[in-house]
Formats: sequence, structure tokens, C-alpha cells
Amino acid sequence: MAPDELADPVALRFDGVSMVFPDGTRALDDVSFEVRRGEFVTIIGPSGCGKSTVLRLASGLLDGASGTITVADENLGYVFQDPTLLPWRTVRRNVELFAELHGMAKPERARRAGEVLDLVGLEVFADRYPRQLSGGMRMRASLARSLALKPGLFLFDEPFGSLDEITREHLNEELARLFVSERFAALFITHSIYEAVFLSTRVLVMSARPGRLVASFEVPFEQPRPAALRFDAAFTALAGQLSAALREAHT
Repeated sequence: MAPDELADPVALRFDGVSMVFPDGTRALDDVSFEVRRGEFVTIIGPSGCGKSTVLRLASGLLDGASGTITVADENLGYVFQDPTLLPWRTVRRNVELFAELHGMAKPERARRAGEVLDLVGLEVFADRYPRQLSGGMRMRASLARSLALKPGLFLFDEPFGSLDEITREHLNEELARLFVSERFAALFITHSIYEAVFLSTRVLVMSARPGRLVASFEVPFEQPRPAALRFDAAFTALAGQLSAALREAHT
């Protein structure tokens, strides 16, 4: 383990964070939580409760909140709902983009792009263009683009929400595998209870706006998680508890 990991095991901390937008909309109210290194934390909650606001504040894309937000690692990975690939670049060149913007030397970014394309199973599609890929493959390319920077903290804003159920399940399994192999910290936003249980080490439930954290569930299943876990009685029971907490959060 690296010295900085020993010194600060917390990758992200929110302490009493509230957010009121200029139009008076109160998005978040006194939100406190932390994501430790090697943790995969998911937030679920009603639409419009401020889940994406949490991510934007964590990433620095949004400011103006009260309270304290601490990010231990400046090297963040952010995967959006849309893959946001540049159509005129090949998959390989898209994957190199963030490394290029960070000033990484061409040989090193090419090496890293090759490594992460192999990790996400896109090495044979490296010279194709985004229009030639399926939706699931485009999301893999988006994930690979951030992986190339070896981030200590990954932020995921409903990255699989627009995909069909089978593709989504496959990508959940691939992301779980990457989490085990790379051991980054992750904060993941989703509306899917089953996705939250399958991926996470801990699930947080947020109330309707203004968003407050109203429940926290530890997910006890060992990693890596087999696809068949979704049919396990303990998995179903935990999903049921989350569903009940989410219904209560709507009220």
C-alpha cells in the first residue's frame, strides 16, 4: 500500500454540506458521508433529490455549497450518463484524450491506452470510430478513457441508465471486476436498486429534495460477485430493504 493511502484512507468526505442554487432551490441539506479507499459507495434516491449535485460538487464542476468537501486525490475519474466520445477520433484516440489533456507524453499515453483497452475488452476495436460501436461498447470506451489516468477516486453519474437490461448487467459485472483489480474508491449514482446492491460495498439512501441522507446499508457479499448472486435469497432480501427505504424517502 502506498504511503499516502496509509496516511489518509478517506478518498472523499462531505461534512455538513448544503447547497442552495441562485434561484432559491435548496438541493442538499446537511449531507455528511465519506468514501474510503477500496470502497464502492452508491447513492440512490428519488429523481431530483440532488444525487448528481453531490457528484458535481465532489468533482469541482459545481461550487457554492456550505459545509466542507474534502477530496484526497486530485486525480479523479468521472463517467457521465452519456459516453461523450469525440466522433472524429478513433476509440484509441478517445481513450488517450484525458491523458493528452493532462500533458502526458505520447508514448506513455499510448501504452496506458493499450492497457485499459485490454482491461475493458475493446483492444480489437481500438481503430474504430464511436459510430461503429454499440451503446455498451461506447460506455466501456468512456470508462477506459478515465482509467488511463489511474484515478484514485471514480465518480459515476448513472453511466448505464440508458442501456438495455442485459447489456447493463454485463457492464455491471465488468465494472465489478475492474473495481476488484484496480481498487479505486468509487461514488456511483443510480436509480436501480439491483445495480446498487450488485456493485456496492455500501449503499446510501437520499430523501426527496432537499436531499438528505436518510439510511445507509452495508453490502456483505464478497468480491468478485458472480452473475448468479442476483438470484440469491440474501441479495433479494437486501434489495427489498433498500426498496422499502427508498419508498419511505419519497414521502
